[in-house]
Amino acid sequence: MPAYDPSNVFAKILRGEMPSHQVYEDADFVAFMDVMPQGPGHTLVIPRAASRNLLDADPAVLARLLPVVQTIGVAVKKAFAADGLTVMQFNEAPAGQTVFHLHVHVIPRFDGVPLQRHAGDFEKPDVLAANAAKVRAALAS
Repeated sequence: MPAYDPSNVFAKILRGEMPSHQVYEDADFVAFMDVMPQGPGHTLVIPRAASRNLLDADPAVLARLLPVVQTIGVAVKKAFAADGLTVMQFNEAPAGQTVFHLHVHVIPRFDGVPLQRHAGDFEKPDVLAANAAKVRAALAS
């Protein structure tokens, strides 16, 4: 497996070199809105620890990751009054991974509404900001 590349976009977000619409952070994890959402409320959860994906991640980080994903999932579902929730995680390019820093997609789902293409257009910053505010409010309630 190739080595972790600290120049990836999520590493830059963690270092504050790129902006994001953050909804959650603690000592080990950050969650923020996906800039190319597959649906309203599409949120990403990433560890601060460097790893390309699940395959090279520290098991201790993985043990703490899923409870954070659950917390974000509950908030995202509530914030968007979603009917369900899709949680996805990709490992290496053939599996669909495009950013090589471990991350989990949390996407609210609605009956009869398919996911949008992920490699499409960037969402408007004001929409991302409004969606992030909804998730933060749900986390606070």
